[in-house]
Amino acid sequence: MSTTARNRLESRYGGIDLVGEPHALSAWFVVALRAVMGGMMLFAGLGKFAFVSGEAFDASGFLLHGVDPVSPVSGLYAAMAGNAMLLEIINVVVPVTQVLIGVALIAGAFVRLAALGGAIQMSMFYLGGWEGAWLALFDSTLIYAVVFLALAAFGAGRILGLDRYIARLEVGGQTLVERFPGLRYLLS
Repeated sequence: MSTTARNRLESRYGGIDLVGEPHALSAWFVVALRAVMGGMMLFAGLGKFAFVSGEAFDASGFLLHGVDPVSPVSGLYAAMAGNAMLLEIINVVVPVTQVLIGVALIAGAFVRLAALGGAIQMSMFYLGGWEGAWLALFDSTLIYAVVFLALAAFGAGRILGLDRYIARLEVGGQTLVERFPGLRYLLS
């Protein structure tokens, strides 16, 4: 394996230039991070299905009792738990999206969309679990949200993933992203 390839990270935003030269093995660690985060979400979602855990997932416990009263979303989450129809939707959406996010990250397909979904879920869990103390400001769910966003920013689906191949699919004599330019934002 060659480690002599020159990699470069560059960005200019708000008058600030960022330039870095990551190690050639960085691409492998991006793939490993994508796989680990995908596995975490896949198994978190699977564990919420009755055929795996023995009982169906019920978000009402977290929404009613797991949210600290000082959390900025405590009232919203209590209202969500109080609406039976919305609660049933949440009970389906959370595990299904976790499984889909996990599969997408592991396969490297639609990684930006999956990473955004993961970041949104982690942000919702973070807000629900925040106790208002400054020491609790940086907990694991916030870190997971940032990692998901980093995977999207790194274009992790193009590195040993299906995004590279999906973008090159031919549809009517054009590549998929040429025919549907909006897909560029979903395919990393």
